[in-house]
Amino acid sequence: MPNLRSRGRICLAWLISALLTAGCAQVGPDYLRPETKVSENWLEAGDQRLKTEDGAYRNWWQVFKDPILDQLVDTAYRENLNLRIAGVRVLEARAQLGIATGQLYPQIQQATGSAPKNRESAGVPIPGTSISAPRFGGLSYWQSQVGLTASWEIDFWGKFRRAIESADASMLAAVANYDSTLVSLTASVANFYISIRTLEKRLTIAQQNVETQRESLKIAQARFEGGTTSQRDVEQAKTVLASTQATIPVLQTQLRQAKDALCVLLGIPPSRVAAKIGGKAAVIPAPPPQVVVGIPAELLRRRPDIRAAEYAAAAQCAQIGVSRAELFPAFSLLGNFGLLSSDVGKNALGEMFNWRNRSGAIGPSVQWNILNYGQITNLVRVQDARFQALLVTYQNTVLSAQQDVEDNLVAFLRTQEQVKFLEESANAALNSLSLAVIQYREGITDFTTVLTAQQSLLSAQDSLASALGNISGSLVGVYRALGGGWEIREGQDFVPAATREVMEKRTNWGNLLTPPSLPPPPPEEQPRLIRGPDW
Repeated sequence: MPNLRSRGRICLAWLISALLTAGCAQVGPDYLRPETKVSENWLEAGDQRLKTEDGAYRNWWQVFKDPILDQLVDTAYRENLNLRIAGVRVLEARAQLGIATGQLYPQIQQATGSAPKNRESAGVPIPGTSISAPRFGGLSYWQSQVGLTASWEIDFWGKFRRAIESADASMLAAVANYDSTLVSLTASVANFYISIRTLEKRLTIAQQNVETQRESLKIAQARFEGGTTSQRDVEQAKTVLASTQATIPVLQTQLRQAKDALCVLLGIPPSRVAAKIGGKAAVIPAPPPQVVVGIPAELLRRRPDIRAAEYAAAAQCAQIGVSRAELFPAFSLLGNFGLLSSDVGKNALGEMFNWRNRSGAIGPSVQWNILNYGQITNLVRVQDARFQALLVTYQNTVLSAQQDVEDNLVAFLRTQEQVKFLEESANAALNSLSLAVIQYREGITDFTTVLTAQQSLLSAQDSLASALGNISGSLVGVYRALGGGWEIREGQDFVPAATREVMEKRTNWGNLLTPPSLPPPPPEEQPRLIRGPDW
């Protein structure tokens, strides 16, 4: 009995020592944000139409002061299917984090039981008989057994803690990807809405020019019938009229396609789009006179795709430690306890729960992959190469984000200048057409002058409408590039109530269907959080 107690104390001391030491050793590199090249200010920062102060981008689409657009964005946030997929990905990542966290606890915890009928081979000697006079026999018997088995690999080298870090960063990356989807969604809704209003305006312009050209055709026909001009004027008028009429089906097709694309974003069939945007054409949403754009450094915190790239790198960094831990011995505590009986001889299956039929074992174990160092070392190298690639991806994402903002800013500002010239051109073309029609009626000029003026007017008015839409579209691009719009999900669930109800009926999700809303960390915080398991 003293020997048994002594061995028990040794096992207990080994376990306590391993648990205390496990918190100190953690192989693998800690994640550090790589250096990035960020401009101090935007290239167009000197323009008076831009303000570089801090701004709120939560509901940036409200700067257009269009209630229909506000309603469309709200509908898309609640009904868009791609956003729902991104929300479910967050739940999946949260469940993966629970799996990783559970590895800190005993990895094997099993209750076992069996009642097989066994038959020993007649060609194998019965255990316990002598070698000189072995006995053989095909013994057949029943055996019953119940027991408990447990195995706990101590996280001596931090393998499981690194796995938790990786899963935690992956979950935060899933949240950032959800936010990125939301940013793209709000911008796409605004862009398609602006495109619809722009196409409606261009269609109205084309139809108005058709009416004007029909009047010119009547004048040419009247003068031809009066013998004051030739049939060539009539044919030229028909040519220009038909050419303008041919643009209408193209614009109608583009308008229908834009509405259909908007329906997909809103999660509704095309038949319901009229109720959302109204049947009567409205004006093109106009941008405000000044736009708040902040400074480039704010992109690191606000743009969700930058956060997602960094979290992906952090998750991969932790995988280096997970693989490197395989180079070292794994220390475990094994234990099993059971009750075993058979019907051999005077025994009976019913005596299984007799205390004398107990069996068990407990003690430490070590496992070391001493002959697999080449494979493990190269696996560490693979993980490190992937990590380095993700670091470069993060740096490239930061640069691309700055380019995205700069491109949309210059388009927003220069298109406004273009509009001023196009307005002058359209006004001049309208005056030119009026004078040409008067002079043609009076016989001062030929009909070619009228036709040229009509074509110039249509071109100028159509270009002006397109440019007005491009101004608003470029501003949408600015807000998208700045990473605005994802903030509307703060305090909200990642999946709608109907989806949550369906998933709860199908599977026990515990509290994972309503995870806490996670705001982006400040730039100096490293994404490493340790949470309890979700079971």
